[in-house]
Amino acid sequence: MSKPWFSRSPEDTLSELRSTPAGLSAQEVQQRMEQYGPNKLQEGKRKSVAVLFLEQFKDLLVIILLIAAVISALTENVESTIVIFAVLILNAVLGTVQYLKAEKSLESLKAMSSPTAKVLRGGVRVEVPSAEVVPGDIVLLEAGDLVVADGRIIENFSLKVNESSLTGESEGVEKDAAPIDREQVALGDQKNMVFSGSLVTYGRATVAVTATGMNTELGKIAALMNQTQQRKTPLQKSLDDFSGKLAVVIMAICAVVFALSIFRSHMGVLDSLMFAVALAVAAIPEALSSIVTIVLAMGTQKMAKQNAIMKDLKAVESLGAVSVICSDKTGTLTQNRMTVQKIYADGKLLEGKDLELANTPQRLLLKIGLLASDATYDPADGSSIGDPTEVALLQLANAFDVEEELYRQYHPRLRELAFDSDRKLMSTLHQLDGVPTLLTKGAIDVLLGRSTKLLTSEGPVPMTEERRAEIMAVNEQLSNEGLRVLAFAQKEMDGIRDLTLEDENDYTFVGLVSMIDPPRPESIQAVADAKTGGIRTIMITGDHKVTASAIARQIGIFQEGDTALSGVDLDAMSDEELDQILPHVSVYARVSPEHKIRIVSAWQRRGCIVSMTGDGVNDAPALKKADIGVAMGITGTEVSKDAASMILADDNFATIVRAVVNGRSVYANIKNAIQFLLSGNMSAILCVVYASVMGLSVPFAPVHLLFINLLTDSLPAIAIGMEPARKGLLRHKPRDPKEPILDRGLLQRIFGQGLLIAVPVMAAFYLGLSYGGPAAASTMAFATLTLARLFHGFNCRGEESIFRLGFRSNPFSLAAFGGGVLLLLAVLFIPGLNTLFQATALDMTHLLEILGLAFLPTLIIQIFKLIRGR
Repeated sequence: MSKPWFSRSPEDTLSELRSTPAGLSAQEVQQRMEQYGPNKLQEGKRKSVAVLFLEQFKDLLVIILLIAAVISALTENVESTIVIFAVLILNAVLGTVQYLKAEKSLESLKAMSSPTAKVLRGGVRVEVPSAEVVPGDIVLLEAGDLVVADGRIIENFSLKVNESSLTGESEGVEKDAAPIDREQVALGDQKNMVFSGSLVTYGRATVAVTATGMNTELGKIAALMNQTQQRKTPLQKSLDDFSGKLAVVIMAICAVVFALSIFRSHMGVLDSLMFAVALAVAAIPEALSSIVTIVLAMGTQKMAKQNAIMKDLKAVESLGAVSVICSDKTGTLTQNRMTVQKIYADGKLLEGKDLELANTPQRLLLKIGLLASDATYDPADGSSIGDPTEVALLQLANAFDVEEELYRQYHPRLRELAFDSDRKLMSTLHQLDGVPTLLTKGAIDVLLGRSTKLLTSEGPVPMTEERRAEIMAVNEQLSNEGLRVLAFAQKEMDGIRDLTLEDENDYTFVGLVSMIDPPRPESIQAVADAKTGGIRTIMITGDHKVTASAIARQIGIFQEGDTALSGVDLDAMSDEELDQILPHVSVYARVSPEHKIRIVSAWQRRGCIVSMTGDGVNDAPALKKADIGVAMGITGTEVSKDAASMILADDNFATIVRAVVNGRSVYANIKNAIQFLLSGNMSAILCVVYASVMGLSVPFAPVHLLFINLLTDSLPAIAIGMEPARKGLLRHKPRDPKEPILDRGLLQRIFGQGLLIAVPVMAAFYLGLSYGGPAAASTMAFATLTLARLFHGFNCRGEESIFRLGFRSNPFSLAAFGGGVLLLLAVLFIPGLNTLFQATALDMTHLLEILGLAFLPTLIIQIFKLIRGR
């Protein structure tokens, strides 16, 4: 087997190119397809649905419920057994569906290749599916083509390629051809390489494919994404920790209650087991996972209306803890288009909008920008084709009502010298006022050195050293502001003839035009708002350090005392050195995908919840690594959208700040919902433990507790999740991600409120005992607990009293209370249901007693909140 194409030496490469000038034969294509496989990117391994379903039963709390179901079956409690198994299967199905929906694939990476590619095979130009392109193929590229594989240029006709999907930068890259002289070939030079996923914006070229599929630069990014593991959100960690500790506590308490039931009250083993089952069902918040998912889903719907589309439900609450936003520059903080800023002509430095057409040098500056350009611009719809810097010049002309098409027709291009990255110049020949004139634009250092005169409003004057130094000083000033500077010059010719490189001398220098990819107007306010909320914004870009720092300073990211680092600087640093300087670095320039991951990881090592924004393929690994990856919905590649947790439908950085506010609100609502669920469960636990210690009958059948936990409790919990965001959330600092959701204050409220509810419930139990024995007592306790927890839903809407929160500010809470009451009445009075849920008949006196006892805890809590509020 021959060497892989992408690993061959220059001599091997040139030898094969010479031996196959007409491209590969059909037999060679087939051999290489077998050797390298199709031009596709690998998919990640997926678990089967059956495996995913079974994994849902690994949780310790689920195992406890399974044991409870088995014990219920042994005690011939059919109703409880059926309900418990139904709950477990339903939760497993929901968990499996949620995982499948959340699973990310790399299918969009494959879509980065165009459907077809033009290749030369057997001396014939043919179009083949991109998947069939193999190393060694000769691919023909033209303007508008998407590059389907990495390749080395062997023939180049002014090729310019947009590599923004890989580098993140909108500026086109000029390419060179690989020299056929084997002594001069330089395979390590990327200037004669094109890369998969890039777009040809100008010119054409013949390319020898060197790598396909996972061996391309795009494939390396795909592999990097596969290696990057997504981190659990703070809520996931907190709930996992809570579940584990709760399971241990439940098993310990169940064992104690089982022993007490046998030795203290002399119950039989099966009856004692029923006490343990009741306690397990009371303690396990069966609906907690579903409620959290529903609350998160409600939050995502609200955020979607504000142009923040959440792909990962679990990531919603992480937004509230975000303390660092690592943002890409191009297309995220900036507008992703070049715009003329300042011009210099006739000794004056002025804003582009202040250009004066009556001034001869300034008018000629605009004329050269129009005529010595290949781009096109349609002001009607804002569409453009060509190099962004040339488009910016056309937009400047349009601002002065100069029609590009008519002007070019009036001054047709007679000859041209195309732009060349070595010359750094582009020249075109036109008739201006009957005089053949060479118009040239390019790099200032080249063009200024070839100029012998300077155009002023008084006419051409000699280019002295003083005038040359003045122009260079202006260039330095503009460059320090992060602006890209183009120089313009003209030369009267002796006639209309073919141009030579020798003609690009003895110019009359006309002036300078500076341009920049400007910041989004809303980015400045968004960065300031983020700072108010205790969130640090970091710029990470592939642009030059000076340009990036200038933009960052304009937006408010780069502050006094901050510093900027380049990718080279990062490579020279160890992780320990980076950790030390990290708080002072606001800008990272000229960075690679690996650098971005390293920066995100460094902030995560400091315990920060990190958001990373971006739109290019090069951003995808860091988007996946970050706690919250944010992709651009309009300009973003499909790869970045797949890797992200959130997509901005409007590409507006300010939308991130609004999403953070919603994330904080969602977290607060989840915390309130957990308080509601666990305080209710605590009341049931205390009742069961009390009955066991006092030798009483079981106060609740397992089916009672499942009814409360899954039905009547779910409605208020969901309503709490719909609570509107309170004002001032952005003025608070991000919460500590290490802080458990069940902090000391919440645990105290859960226990205190649970005890407050348990007292009237046991009072109802004793009333039932006096009326009609254990069956009536269990029904009275069940009804009182259900109604008390429905009332308790109003207490858990927020820290303030219901009067300050407002009854009508969350109509869902009223609907949840009404729905819960109707469900309770149905269980108590509809034949069949009362049998299934083991409820006995109650009269009006019993109902009034239940209502009074159930309302008492809420009355006490609301009075306490009113007093504390005052």
